[in-house]
Amino acid sequence: MGLRDDLHRLIDRLAGRRVLVVGDLTLDEFMTGLAERISREGPVLILRHEHTRQVPGGAANAAYNLARLGAQVAVAGVTGQDSQAAALKTLLAEAGIDVSGLVTDAERPTVTKTRIAAHSRQSVTQQVVRIDRKSDRPLPPPLARQLAERIGELAGSCAAVVCSDYSEGVFSDKTIAASLLHPCVVVDTHLHPERYHGATVFTPNLPEAETAVGYPIQDAGTLLRAGQELLIRTGARHMLITRGEEGMSLFSAGEAEARHIPAFNRTQVFDVTGAGDTVVAAFTLALVSGGSAYQATILGNLAASIVVRRLGTATTHPDELHAHLEELEWTSGF
Repeated sequence: MGLRDDLHRLIDRLAGRRVLVVGDLTLDEFMTGLAERISREGPVLILRHEHTRQVPGGAANAAYNLARLGAQVAVAGVTGQDSQAAALKTLLAEAGIDVSGLVTDAERPTVTKTRIAAHSRQSVTQQVVRIDRKSDRPLPPPLARQLAERIGELAGSCAAVVCSDYSEGVFSDKTIAASLLHPCVVVDTHLHPERYHGATVFTPNLPEAETAVGYPIQDAGTLLRAGQELLIRTGARHMLITRGEEGMSLFSAGEAEARHIPAFNRTQVFDVTGAGDTVVAAFTLALVSGGSAYQATILGNLAASIVVRRLGTATTHPDELHAHLEELEWTSGF
């Protein structure tokens, strides 16, 4: 029995694991229109609206990916008191995600990213502008305490806690401390990984890793140096650096060398929006389903190679993982 067979069995074990996602929840909106003419009011396109699609984004996308992969998912985070919050909660609830961990801050908008795309009658659709709704207001201390309490109440019944930090204000010292009480914490943060010292796994992409260590990662030597340095700085068990078309590199405490997994899809890449959330979801679920960190990295890589073939924030599911695993031509260990 080879690695491929082990991975198929691991995929079959994904269903039913309970995971808590803590983080910056976002509503992603995708509006599409037909370009009709230039406005007489100014040099701007007039679009005839065709359709609008709303999907979970940010930490909500990580939760949605986990649910699609078969996990039982709970979320803890902050929304505003607006129509975007209602839409996001509905999307999560329809996916079977427990939203009891959400707290409401009436003084801030629900983080929403609206991407407006256009096309002419004989051209492809492309994004022309993005509008973000967000707040720079820190989370008030009473809400931070309330959120930390919700995390504590939910985490005890979960196999893992995922911290999805998009720097939108959810992660106060109290929120982080409550999350780190769990024995298995996976952190996806854009900045300051040291705040999560002692977490189990970190999943920075290459630019985030470079920002964290303060120097460019240009070759195998600097990659190894950065990975080992980040393990020491964070006290993590594993450091998974995602490197785009160069694949992924897994660094583990106590191991002198990294394990490198090539990108499984370099040609059919249409949209990388949310691919990092897919990696985190598949990796976490594989890890708590009995897979090794190496096997979890392969499934995270595989899941990401599927969703980048689609426009917009996307997810995958176990049947697709099985099918694409069979088609995979990577031969190391298979």
